[in-house]
Amino acid sequence: MTTLMVQGTTSDAGKSTLVTALCRWLARQGVAVVPFKPQNMALNSAVTADGGEIGRAQAVQAQAANLAPHTDMNPVLLKPNSDIGAQVIIHGRAVTSMDATAYHDYKRVAMQAVLDSHQRLSAAYRVVMVEGAGSPAEINLRAGDIANMGFAEAVDCPVILIADIDKGGVFAHLVGTLALLSESEQARVQGFVINRFRGDIALLQPGLDWLEQRTGKPVLGVLPYLMDFHLEAEDAIDVRQSGKAGDALKVVVPVLPRISNHTDFDPLRLHPQVDLQFVGPGQPVPPADLIILPGSKSVRADLTWLRANGWEAAIQKHLRYGGKLLGICGGLQMLGARIADPLGLEGPAGESEALGLLDIDTVLEADKQLRNVAGRLLPGGVPVSGYEIHAGVSSGPALEQPAVQLDDGRCDGAISADEQVLGTYLHGLFEGPEACAALLRWAGLEAVQTVDYHGLRERDIERLADLVETQLDTARLRALCGLED
Repeated sequence: MTTLMVQGTTSDAGKSTLVTALCRWLARQGVAVVPFKPQNMALNSAVTADGGEIGRAQAVQAQAANLAPHTDMNPVLLKPNSDIGAQVIIHGRAVTSMDATAYHDYKRVAMQAVLDSHQRLSAAYRVVMVEGAGSPAEINLRAGDIANMGFAEAVDCPVILIADIDKGGVFAHLVGTLALLSESEQARVQGFVINRFRGDIALLQPGLDWLEQRTGKPVLGVLPYLMDFHLEAEDAIDVRQSGKAGDALKVVVPVLPRISNHTDFDPLRLHPQVDLQFVGPGQPVPPADLIILPGSKSVRADLTWLRANGWEAAIQKHLRYGGKLLGICGGLQMLGARIADPLGLEGPAGESEALGLLDIDTVLEADKQLRNVAGRLLPGGVPVSGYEIHAGVSSGPALEQPAVQLDDGRCDGAISADEQVLGTYLHGLFEGPEACAALLRWAGLEAVQTVDYHGLRERDIERLADLVETQLDTARLRALCGLED
């Protein structure tokens, strides 16, 4: 079996995009390919078929490979809960929280989990398509590396290096990154891909010729800048929006310091009738039809941040004027009366008074709830599906009027008696067209246009595979994948 790794000169160079593209390109040829990311640091995660948790980018790559997401696709996931600490998830399960210094010593344990997962995938698939993390030239992180060249050296695999020309300095990025690698690591780099190019390729050709002469390595191709393109972001919030209808529903989301699964809002950002605004620290809260409190990795700390930034008063005013309020996961917990973290799972042990808009209390427990679920959204009675990722267990009278009736017999969330406030633990609830339309009608949009979010994502995965076929050196790629023509 063959392993091929994509590394980048920087974060957001296009590693996730290229791995997604290569997975679909190979899958279209009938090649059994599987995505793999040894170590991921992100607060956007997905629930797998085997009941674990991985980065959302790997779940999208699994879709590109026509596979169900599995914990072996991302054996180590780090979810930051402070500037210096993170929850450590191994094979889909949270095992501990530690600061960066302690994790540096823990890497030996994490590396064994990485190698175990890689071995299982190698035994089951023809090609393992690997995504690196950040840059392999981050000198301070080289010792004990498991995310980039440390992994490539351990499994003896070739590497493609990708850089984003839209950032500027693409030749410096590529040559500089290569120069900072050891001789054996340099030898692993089998070619370059330049991402997000705009303009006439003939104007770039002299630079490509120079790069090949300088490094002795081929340019495998240049990927163009794609307009109207969407793949779920691994971590950074995507705020791009195309033209919106003049009477678009105004939706506002606070950018919490530890906001999690903000990909929940991608279907709204892409909806032609929704004007979605992310509001950061120090920014005034604009008038809105709907305010959504998102998920959080540190709910009590983020609740304190909300209050310090004037959101509690803004929410009360919003409700007095008839606006709707939705809380998702941590946002649901914030809507309640009390949030307790007796074990100190997300910060110092203790409890906080919440916003008091739903009569529920939440206690954070050690065992995280991880489920893919389906049911019916009670506003509208339409089908809804999503996933749960939460340590909090909520109880209280408000749950007697739930927001969702799940197919497994459980009820989820709550909706206030006046139907102005709704909370749910379900991530991904806007992805289904019927549920999205019902929620937009609940929020005040009358004639809702149906948008097939999954269809949009599938369309763009296919566009990426088409670009591999037309813009990259497919003969060399097939050779790197160990495929004979």
